Formats: sequence, structure tokens, C-alpha cells
Amino acid sequence: MSLFSLAGRTALVTGCKRGIGLAMAEALAEAGADIIGVSATLEPSGSEVEKRVRAQGRSFRGYACDFSDRTALRAFIARLRAEVPVIDILVNNAGTILRQPAAEHSDEYWDKVIETNLSAQFLLSRELGRDMLARGRGKIIFTASLLSFQGGINVPGYAASKGGVGQLTKALANEWAGRGVNVNAIAPGYISTDNTEALRKDPARAAAILGRIPAGRWGEPADFKGPVVFLASAASDYVHGEVLTVDGGWMGR
Repeated sequence: MSLFSLAGRTALVTGCKRGIGLAMAEALAEAGADIIGVSATLEPSGSEVEKRVRAQGRSFRGYACDFSDRTALRAFIARLRAEVPVIDILVNNAGTILRQPAAEHSDEYWDKVIETNLSAQFLLSRELGRDMLARGRGKIIFTASLLSFQGGINVPGYAASKGGVGQLTKALANEWAGRGVNVNAIAPGYISTDNTEALRKDPARAAAILGRIPAGRWGEPADFKGPVVFLASAASDYVHGEVLTVDGGWMGR
């Protein structure tokens, strides 16, 4: 089990306030990592993620940052570097989804989703990845999507952003694999989170989705604990540029 130990490591998890990001932060702490958490509205202290991390005996430091605001993101990165010089693991999980048919999809919707889901992820990976390269070691994990492979309905900005995340994962892996930095992604299937609430409340869509999932259920945030620890640990040292689907078998259907 030492292959999966994260003792002595520090992980930054974005979008950690709830859902998949919360489960990932908790899992990394369970494996021994100290956690830096950031979300748009994360409380400075007393958050649920902080409670779960500290319950594992690990340290936690929380930040709030709106990833759709590039100026705010740059300020966060500068502060982070000053206060936490070494980040061993970066989990790029922060994201948003805005639903509107393509013919009515506004510039504002498009810009916010692309900035949050793709541009901010690149900036954070570039800046922290540069430090990892200098140390010759690091793990970067993106949260991709089934829409990294498929087009979706009424979410053109989200589909474009997640397709970009899949390609960015491979592009960074191609450059950094030989320099000690692993870059991979996890593509969630249909998971019971805020992002899928509209789908789960639509009886026809919910039934159609469930009918295609071989596992016979919607996923839960806890289903991502094992995959994130694997990709953050030495167990995945020879895994580069992979987009790992955690989807109950959806993509194999």
C-alpha cells in the first residue's frame, strides 16, 4: 500500500467546497496529504472540506477565488506561492456549466465557462507546473467530462471547454512526462451533483440516462476517491496523458 501513500505531500484541490472536489480532497487527506483548498465561495474557516481534512489528522488551508476572473486568479497564484512554496499535487476540479441552446447561447455564458473551465486551468497548471518541473516531480489531475468525448445538448460552452481539457491533458503530458511530472485527467460520467440537478429533475432525460448506464445507477462523489489517489500517487508513475473515465460503463455502451 505504500505505492498509494501521499504522506509528506501537499495537494491543491480547486472546486473543493462540495461534490466531487470535496470527495477528492477528503480522499487525498485519507492517503496522507495536507490539503490546500480553493473555491469561489469557500469559507475562510469552518468549511465542510476543512472539517473532513482535519478529521484525518492533516492540515488544511482554504482560499476563495473566482476562476472566471483572471485578475483574481493571478492574485491567488501569487499569494499561494508566497504562503505555500511547494505544491506536489494539483487537482484542477473547479468548473461551471451554463445551459442554453446554441442558437441563443450568449457571449457572457460562453466566456464565463471557457475562462473558468479551460483558461484558468491552463494558467494554474502552467504556473505550478513550472515549479514542479524545476523540482523534477509533480502530479497534475484535471477533471474532464463525458463531454470531452461527446457533444451534449444545450451546453456548447461546457462541451468545448471539456474537450479542451482532454486535449490540454495530452499536450502537457507530451511535454512534461520525461521531466518527472505526470498529467492526467478523470472524466466523470453522470454523477449526483449540483451540475446534474437539472437532468435528474427531468423525468424523461433522467430515465434515458439511467437506462444507458451499465452499472444501473448514477455515480456518487465517493466514486472518485480511488481514482484521484491512484493518479496522485506513485502507483501511477508510468501513466501519462490518460483521460480515465469513471462513468459506470457509459462510454463502453
